[in-house]
Order: sequence, then C-alpha cells, then structure tokens
Amino acid sequence: MISRITRTSLVWLVLFLSSFNVFAEYAEGFEYQRVTPAQPVTTKNKIEVLELFWYGCPHCYRLEPYLHTWLKTKPANVEYVRLPAVLRDDWGIHAHAFYTAEALGITEKIHTALFEAIHKDRKRIASKEDIRTLFISHGIAAEEFDNAWSSFSVKIKLNKAKLRGNRYGANGVPTLIVNGKYRVTGTTAGGTENIMKVVDFLVKKESKANMASK
Repeated sequence: MISRITRTSLVWLVLFLSSFNVFAEYAEGFEYQRVTPAQPVTTKNKIEVLELFWYGCPHCYRLEPYLHTWLKTKPANVEYVRLPAVLRDDWGIHAHAFYTAEALGITEKIHTALFEAIHKDRKRIASKEDIRTLFISHGIAAEEFDNAWSSFSVKIKLNKAKLRGNRYGANGVPTLIVNGKYRVTGTTAGGTENIMKVVDFLVKKESKANMASK
C-alpha cells in the first residue's frame, strides 16, 4: 500500500507536470512561427486575431466550423478580423467579393454563401458575373451590386488587402495571425482542427505579456 506521504508526493508531481504541459504545449518554430517584423494591428486595447483566407481554399472552408465555435467563446479581450488573402492574382476576384459584401452590409450572409457555393454546391465562382449572380440570389439588386463593386472605397480596401496580406510571411491559407506577432497554419498546428487551439495558447501568452507590461 502506498503511504500517505507517497500519495501526496505523487499528486503534487502530477499537478506540477500538468502545469508544465500547459505552458510547454506549443513551441515557436513548431506549432507556430514568429512574424518578422511584427506587424501593426487594427484593434485598440485588444488582442487581434486575424484570419487570412481565400474562398477557393478547401482548408479555409473546413476551418469555418471550428472558427464559429471559437467565436462564441473567445475571450472578451480578443478582436477577430478577416483579411481576404491575395497571394495570387486570381484570388483577387474573391477579395473583391468580400469587400463588396462588406460595403453592402451583408458580410456574414455572403461569406458563408460563397464558401458553400464553391465547396458544397461545386459551383464555379471565378468572375464578376458569377459573383453578381450569387449576390442577386441573396436579395441584392443588380444596380446595388454594381455600384458597390465599382465603388472607390471597395477598390481602396482591395488594394490595401493586397499589400497587407503579403507582410505576414504567409505562403498559404488559412493562416491565423495573433496580435501581428505570431503565425499559425494547419501545417504548423498539426491539422486544421488544431489551429484554434494554438491560437488560444497564443492569446493567453499575449494576455500575460500585456498584464506584465502594465
């Protein structure tokens, strides 16, 4: 029979190791990478979690359920930001669609609809006319779409997205950027299903760093 002292020692050992695993669970250069140089964030007094995505990416589509679950329980000090990636010229058309939806105030509706049209319904969404048809099917008048698509504000945001996306050192999507400092992908995280777990780890890391600096 294990003595009381031995049992107590074992309990403390288990607690110590468990605590150690929490902090050593993910490591820079393995599950996440540092963004060099660190990039400015668009949020104030909050930790920014930025998603670089492309509607044509099946991995981005597979991340959506995990992302939606995470958004329901994310810490109050976290701000989530979407940034359509334009890592190739042909990705620009989908970024244009994203900012057109944003200008029309229907981002959430079109965001899901675009992903599902491409990956669930197997539709080809590769031109302005394809996107126009999708918007019209979701209640947007053709003239409204055309005006938003051609608007100066949408063009400005699209150009900024092209420039900004290239500064994070990403070579694929989905890529999550935590506070402009850390980069997480499905490859580094060990699978799409693990991305948000690594993001949570980095959010805690940044929260502690922010508290220590005050």
